[in-house]
Amino acid sequence: MKSPAPDRRLRRLNGKSDTLDAENAARAVLAGFATAVPKTADGVVEMIRQLKAAHDTAVKDRTGAMVTLKAMLVHSSEDLRRETAKKTQKMIARHCAALRPRGLETPEDANRHAPRSIAKRWISLDEEIKDLEAQTEQLVLQRAPHLLDEFGIGVDTAAEILIVVGDNPERIRSEAAFAKLAGISPIPTGSGMTSGKHRINHGGHRQLNAAIYRTVIVRMRFHEPTIAYVTRRTAEGKSKRDIIRCLKRYVIREVYHLVKTDPRTGEILS
Repeated sequence: MKSPAPDRRLRRLNGKSDTLDAENAARAVLAGFATAVPKTADGVVEMIRQLKAAHDTAVKDRTGAMVTLKAMLVHSSEDLRRETAKKTQKMIARHCAALRPRGLETPEDANRHAPRSIAKRWISLDEEIKDLEAQTEQLVLQRAPHLLDEFGIGVDTAAEILIVVGDNPERIRSEAAFAKLAGISPIPTGSGMTSGKHRINHGGHRQLNAAIYRTVIVRMRFHEPTIAYVTRRTAEGKSKRDIIRCLKRYVIREVYHLVKTDPRTGEILS
């Protein structure tokens, strides 16, 4: 099983090293502070995590390849620039991959070899990404198909949710704990003598937070009940930022009950 995350307060005070992290973890266990149950990492969710790690690095490399390819086209011949103008990324990659360089005697010759090489790399990465997405979707459907039935939750968002929850969702004891883990729990910004407003939590798991945010934005644009909610809260004087914070809390509550339910039996995991 994986060890619990190191205490950030001690890391800020004492710095970071493997030795200090190990000592702080041991002291936290002995003192009874480290009470969180770690992920088991022995099931379908761990498989999703590994595939998503490969997918995310491939996406990053594909983006870098296209940026480099377009930069090279700026200095290419006028004919090649005209042929690739106003084309999609895939069309640019296919066009450059089909180039037939002659020799390698001038900069112009090299400027046909290099785009061709980078374009082939982009196409290869694009195919790899599609394969990884298909494999991830298959595993998500196997583990939690009911997540994908919810409005605004796609395969990538569902995968991120499952990765944070782990193969043993019973380790998350309450809805409030899950909201705090996602960085969605509201934080008071004033005392009892002030208005008692709250702000968005900037801690927690940032990838899960971003996934829930994307779900909220999709619902704000296309989900009729959410659109009606936004209209009503705006009329009450709420800012868009506050409305999004409230909607994220609603979504994380909804997701919590979904991940705590066994899709095969409908029983609540405790």
